[in-house]
Amino acid sequence: MPLLRSTARGFSALEHHLAQHLAEQMAIQSGHRPSPAEMRSWERSLPALRADLLSAGLDDVEMLVEYQLPLTSKRADVVLAGVHPRTGEPSYVVVELKQWSAAAAFEGSDTLVSVEQYGGRAVTHPAVQVEGYVDYLKDFTVMLAERDHSLVGAAYLHNATDRDVVDLLSRPGSPRGRLFTGQRRGAFVDFLTDHLDPDHPGDAAADALLASKIAPSRQLLTVAADEVQRREMFVLLDEQRDAYEHVLHAVGRARRSSTKTAVVVSGGPGSGKSVIALSVMGELSRQGRTVVHATGSRSFTQTLRKVAGHRDPRVKGLFKYFNSFMTAEPNDLDCLILDEAHRIRETSVNRYTRKADRDRARPQVEELLSAARVPVFLLDQHQVVRPGELGTAQEIERFAAAHGVDVEHIDLDDQFRCGGSQLYVDWVERLLGLAAGGPVAWAGDPSFEVTVVETPGEMERVLEEGHREGRTARMAAGYCWPWSDPRADGSLVPDVVIGGWARPWNLRGDRSVGGAPPSALWASDPAGFGQVGCVYTAQGFEYDHAGVIIGPDLVWREDRWVAVREANRDPDFKSRTAVDAADFDRLVRNVYKVLLTRGMRSVTIHSTDPGTRDFLKSLMP
Repeated sequence: MPLLRSTARGFSALEHHLAQHLAEQMAIQSGHRPSPAEMRSWERSLPALRADLLSAGLDDVEMLVEYQLPLTSKRADVVLAGVHPRTGEPSYVVVELKQWSAAAAFEGSDTLVSVEQYGGRAVTHPAVQVEGYVDYLKDFTVMLAERDHSLVGAAYLHNATDRDVVDLLSRPGSPRGRLFTGQRRGAFVDFLTDHLDPDHPGDAAADALLASKIAPSRQLLTVAADEVQRREMFVLLDEQRDAYEHVLHAVGRARRSSTKTAVVVSGGPGSGKSVIALSVMGELSRQGRTVVHATGSRSFTQTLRKVAGHRDPRVKGLFKYFNSFMTAEPNDLDCLILDEAHRIRETSVNRYTRKADRDRARPQVEELLSAARVPVFLLDQHQVVRPGELGTAQEIERFAAAHGVDVEHIDLDDQFRCGGSQLYVDWVERLLGLAAGGPVAWAGDPSFEVTVVETPGEMERVLEEGHREGRTARMAAGYCWPWSDPRADGSLVPDVVIGGWARPWNLRGDRSVGGAPPSALWASDPAGFGQVGCVYTAQGFEYDHAGVIIGPDLVWREDRWVAVREANRDPDFKSRTAVDAADFDRLVRNVYKVLLTRGMRSVTIHSTDPGTRDFLKSLMP
């Protein structure tokens, strides 16, 4: 949905209070107001575009201002809708408006630019940015996939001369992303009239675009099949294969008989849930079924986007978040794969949710059940680690029953993480009181090594040896220390201090700083070694050797675990009304269950509490 729809001719009536009107619409639709810089951009850039449209005689072309891309919070500045002058078919021009007066290539890159107004900060080349918008619209708008049309993009730097952005102009343009400066205004007007007919209004084309069904296109699914399935060549064993075949059968049955079934796949860490998810996604894409993958984890989603979209970035658009389906039409998708479904929240509403959607918000599990003929929930109930996470088989069944949706269950018993050691996973669950029987001595397993150490420095030395040999190793800890932003010089603050040993947390943001990888890539990028991860960056991942620091928020006293709320620094755990003592105790045990089950070959454990450390050492051979 755009914030504003108007013809170029009708736009003049709004011009004097344009920014205020758009700000009010943004507040209604998204629940938050724009920044002063964004309002200034509207006031200066949109009238420049409108003037060029009128100069080209395109008075009746429809302007869709701040057009929200399907299933994302991203917005294109303007989508122009009209009729193509040669074909008579609907024609669309995506326009990215920039007020930049000067910009240069960033360190010789042809995809990153350094912008004077941003203090030299590197951002994506605007032609690359608009190319991405064009590809995304084509990939997720059914009308554009099924009906003849024209779709092109342009970045318009209306304040810049050629000399001021000469580096940017050296990058060859394409129909998906041309670059124009203010000096090339005439060429920009010619570009517009090449794609939009001055003699035909754009209302029908705009109506068709706004009314289109939203789903991944067959072309994108073909690309995904090649990228996900053939590249990874997953091998599925026993229960994994059963689950894979079961989901494919359910999708085929739903298509043939117009039925709806939810599938719940339950399994512990390393049981292959994500392998099943990607295998199903690859096969359904190959069959041309509409399928999307979603998680509730930013780290997990961004890593999957990086891995699965390695050769073709378009595939990244198939990896969404649980809160992407608030406005999805019922059963638009054949299959919605919900990985890490234990992270489903009570609601998808956040501070960016537009008011209209906020007012009619439903429980998140209900939205996910509705969005596809076969929603597939892959979960581990012992990995609920955050207040408000409701992804349990019982909760899914309850909502499914209320809406007449059948639920089929599949349990994964075999163990693939922790060296295939079900013995170790059972030991961890008993140790933490998540399974009956209480803690027992570690009996040992040739396929998995468990060590308790006196100091974090000793733990780091053990991990460093594996890291030097090319194996993956990471340290993670309970959220028991402050978490600072990087210093002005880009160095990280060593917040995790234990005696004379100190290391920084992983980064919180989406950009690399000081050689450390972005938060989402901490577990998968070799540069993540040396920072301490938390449960939110470790969950969903695995590495050869895991180092786990049990902080002062969980200590052993006499014959039981004691959860110490005051020692925990996680902001989500602070509200005593939202998280009572029993919930805190359950969640903090789940946190350490997740951290202790990330390793494939070994785990090295250190507790900051001497009594707890002695207890753990007493369980070792």
